[in-house]
Order: sequence, then structure tokens, then C-alpha cells
Amino acid sequence: MENDIAIEHSPIHRDDLGSKMGMWLFLFTELILFGGMFILYASYRYMHADDFKVAAMRLDTTVGTINTIILLTSSLCVVLSIAALQKRQKLLSMYMLIFTIVLGGAFLINKYFEWSAKIHHGIYPKGPEMANFSDGEVLYFGLYFVMTGLHALHVIVGMIFLAFMLVFVAKDKLTYDNHQKLENAGLYWHLVDIIWIFLFPLFYLIH
Repeated sequence: MENDIAIEHSPIHRDDLGSKMGMWLFLFTELILFGGMFILYASYRYMHADDFKVAAMRLDTTVGTINTIILLTSSLCVVLSIAALQKRQKLLSMYMLIFTIVLGGAFLINKYFEWSAKIHHGIYPKGPEMANFSDGEVLYFGLYFVMTGLHALHVIVGMIFLAFMLVFVAKDKLTYDNHQKLENAGLYWHLVDIIWIFLFPLFYLIH
């Protein structure tokens, strides 16, 4: 009986440092993935500079700018959520997480309409309009769909990750003195934003 009581009241082991290191290692693998794609983009752009400039003119810079603002704001909300939880402001932390998820959804909606417009005009891999494009333009839009599509997938994963954190905060599984999981979720979300910060100028600004 005494052993059972001791086990029941024994402190739960937490390895916050190990958890953070594990997340940083995971993020490093993600950087390698997108880094390889950025190198591929740079190589093709060097070989087809003029074609890439022509293709970039077909993208809507306004939509890209709005999505950039959305993601930067969402990163701020994650930081505010963590800070609020550290200050024992549970409700504010939850609101900031909800707002972050909503902003992620807004980003995906904008991306959906952007992709839909391109697909409607036959601009997609092996689409009818692509037959009229040069090899460089075809490469450009191939990279555009693959890289922005993979990034959108990461946004979706990040939103799911944050949704779990929201539930954990609501159920007091994450508190002011136990918030490493929320910090890890924040790190992942910041990575999503950083990747977009590179994608935005590469596809929308460099003409």
C-alpha cells in the first residue's frame, strides 16, 4: 500500500531540454529538405533566367504579400500565447492559439483561390496551357506547385499541432511551469513562416 502511494505521488519525469533538442533536430531535417529545393530552384533559374522572369509575371504579388502578412502575424500570436501561459493567463493563451489557427486557415484559403485561378487557366503540371510555355516556364511552375504545395502541407500539419496544444492548455496539461510542448509547436510554426519568407521573394518578387 505504501509503495502504491509513493508511486502515485511520485513526480512525473520531464526532459524539457531533450524535447527541445529533439525538435531542433527535426527542424534541421526540414531545412535540409527545403534547402535542397532552394538550390534546385537557383540552378534552374540560372539556366533559364529570362523564362523565370516571364513566368513570375503571371503570379499575383498582392496575394503573396497578404499571405506573408498573415503568417508573420500568426507567428506573433504564437509568441503571445506562450508568453500568456507563462504569466498564468490561460484564457489569453487559448485565444492566441485560436487566432493563430484561424490565420493559418486564411493562408490556405488564399492559396486555394490562387491555385484555383491557375488551374482554371490551364496552368498546372501537364495542363493544356503549359504546352504553349517555354521549357523554363514549365520548370518554374513545376517548382511553384511542388514547393508551395509542400509548404501548404506543413501549414496544415502545424495547424493540427497547434490544435492539440489548444486542447492541452484547456485541460491544464500545459501550464505556466510546463509549456515545452507549446514552445515546440511554436518553433515548428516559426519554421513554416521562415520557409514562406524565402518562397515569397523567389516566386513573387524576383522578376
